[in-house]
Amino acid sequence: MTTATMTNKNFNNSTGTVELRQLVAFQLGSEGYCVDIGKVREINRLVKITHIPESPPFVEGVINLRGQIIPIIDLRRRFGLVEDSKKNAQETRIMVVDTKGTLVGFIVDAVREVLRIPANQIEPTPDLVTSGIDSKYIEGVASVDDRLLIILNSDLIFATHELGAIESVVEAHQEKVA
Repeated sequence: MTTATMTNKNFNNSTGTVELRQLVAFQLGSEGYCVDIGKVREINRLVKITHIPESPPFVEGVINLRGQIIPIIDLRRRFGLVEDSKKNAQETRIMVVDTKGTLVGFIVDAVREVLRIPANQIEPTPDLVTSGIDSKYIEGVASVDDRLLIILNSDLIFATHELGAIESVVEAHQEKVA
C-alpha cells in the first residue's frame, strides 16, 4: 500500500500527521473505483487482445506487452456489471496491476486521476450493501468532490483458484506460441 504522511494543523490527532492513501481512480460505467497506486504498473490504451478458448468468463484474453504475456480481465464482467453501450472507446484503458505477484490487465472505461485521500476519510462499506455479494475485495468507500469512490484491494479481486485459472490461460498461450 502506497502512503504518504501529511502534517497540518487541520488534522486533529495526537501526532499532527495523517496517513494519505495514493490511489488511481478509474471509471466502470457511472461508478468510480480506486486501486492503490503502488499496485498499478502501467496504464495503456486498449490494444488487440488475443482471445483464449475455454478461459474463465471474465478473462477477455491476453496481450503481449514488451515480450511478457499479460492476461486481460474485463472488470465489468468480473463484478457482474451491465455492459454500457454509451461508453467512450477512446477513453477505454488497460490498467496493468499487480495481483498477488501476478501482473493482470484490467479493462476499465476510463482512468480519471491519481488521488491522495486521507486514510481517515475512507469509510468501511456498509454491511447492507455488501450482504449477499462476494465483496471481500472492497476496502471501503471515500467521498471525493461530491462523488463516492469504491476502493478495491487488487490482491483480493480473485480467489486463489481463479488466479490459478488466469495463470493457466497465460501458460497455455505461451505453450501454443512456442
